[in-house]
Amino acid sequence: MKINFWLNGAKKEAEISPDIMLLEFLRSLGCYSVKRGCETANCGLCTVLVNDKPMLSCSVLAARIDGKKVTTMEGLQAEAEEFGTFLANEGAEQCGFCNPGFIMNVLAMTKELEDPTEEEIKEYLAGNLCRCSGFVGQTRSILKYLECKKNGNIQEKEVQA
Repeated sequence: MKINFWLNGAKKEAEISPDIMLLEFLRSLGCYSVKRGCETANCGLCTVLVNDKPMLSCSVLAARIDGKKVTTMEGLQAEAEEFGTFLANEGAEQCGFCNPGFIMNVLAMTKELEDPTEEEIKEYLAGNLCRCSGFVGQTRSILKYLECKKNGNIQEKEVQA
């Protein structure tokens, strides 16, 4: 079946098998930030944005993106790097395997929630699993990131050596 969609801002057309999952399809297009984790929609590693909303690509057929806008971390490099700096500064990157899905959800949250509380942040990110940490560093990094964005001094944050 033929689908038309936008991937990271570029219009695309593809011939796909009707049963291919979005995760597999995106990886076949070189979007390697989309990670395979649990394949049961429980860990958040495969998160992408579809029409600016987070979606677990391991549980969605690629056919569902026909006519839609899909964004992976490859399409959000500047924003991902910006927030990733805060993760690194708080020692929250650990092994880094969960970071792409986590970062995608954080970036989606910043567009969806205005000035979220710590409790709202935890609720929004509840579907992201990290086996390396207890999310203390991640939460700290999000709060600092949001504060810097609010104050307009995001560029002042740099990874500490």
